[in-house]
Amino acid sequence: MSAAAPAAAPVCLDDYEALARERLDANAWAYFAGGAADEITQRANREAWAATWLQPRVLRALAQGHTRVELLGRTLAHPVLVAPMAFQRLAHDSGELGSSFAAALQGAGVVLSAQASMPLEEVARRVLPEATRGPLWFQLYLQGDRGFDLELVRRAEAAGFEALVLTVDAPMHGARDRERRAGFALPPGVAAVNLAGAPPLPRGGELCGGLLAAAPGWDDVAWLRANARVPLVLKGVLHPDDAKRAHACGADALIVSNHGGRTLDTALPTAWALPRIADALGGALPLLVDGGIRRGTDVLKALALGARAVLVGRPIVYALAVAGPQGVAHALRLLRDELEIAMALTGIATLDAVPRELLFDASKTHLGAPWERPR
Repeated sequence: MSAAAPAAAPVCLDDYEALARERLDANAWAYFAGGAADEITQRANREAWAATWLQPRVLRALAQGHTRVELLGRTLAHPVLVAPMAFQRLAHDSGELGSSFAAALQGAGVVLSAQASMPLEEVARRVLPEATRGPLWFQLYLQGDRGFDLELVRRAEAAGFEALVLTVDAPMHGARDRERRAGFALPPGVAAVNLAGAPPLPRGGELCGGLLAAAPGWDDVAWLRANARVPLVLKGVLHPDDAKRAHACGADALIVSNHGGRTLDTALPTAWALPRIADALGGALPLLVDGGIRRGTDVLKALALGARAVLVGRPIVYALAVAGPQGVAHALRLLRDELEIAMALTGIATLDAVPRELLFDASKTHLGAPWERPR
């Protein structure tokens, strides 16, 4: 009997997803692949980018083109960052250490989750010396105890993290049906190691078993901004009025995000929210966006809608599961190559000001459009 033919090498991010499904056990797959409830928002994130149509220009001068962008005082080689994702050792033994190092070698920024399964100091020691790296940020959930929160912030700052990313759209978990059906549980040896010693969450009130007593508010954002020694980025903003209030509270940047569809199902897709927030702020704050980014064309569309950069989540952990750090590096390279191809084929030489007119206004046609052109 002849040997089975080797599996074809991945040529796009979706290929990594298909291969990861074969490699991850049911427990890990439910955690990484699942979304909230019926997963409508999770699917809509991708569909909204796909439904945004490009209107290319031709015969443009492209010889001096590049993918560099400016963000919070740094020049990035390209506008792609790795989104914060918890418990990456569920996917590969190298966990966040492997994915972050691979991202650094590809010039991608990294946002390390507070629920990482590797110590934040080890990740920083591995990433910071790399000359090609993008920015290194630390994501946190406030734990309801300002003493503990400030200690964690100081640890991140001392380790060399260059910004704090406060997640504001998840005062509690969403209703994740896939995880409940799978009976999801962390296996021995995988834990949120950076949150060891966190005090129990305070409880009070009637909603959600009293867990919302620890839900952060705008006063907590102001407190964190007053105490942080590095830039503060708020992640999880979908409403223009919240974006304006974040600016008033001193936030240095915003991430337009619906948590990848993992918290509130039927929350609007980020491709719809982004241009409304960009128009409301008028350039007052740099914007990033995540949720459903799978192609280089998605990255280009996000920049045309007002983002300075994008974050990519699930595809990175899928690539980690399939081929370890090498898979992460390859996935990021694929995305960057696709972005460069999209730039060349739409007549965009640089990304400092991608025009909204790059996107076809289909609002008067049967195609529909997930954005509104400014009046």
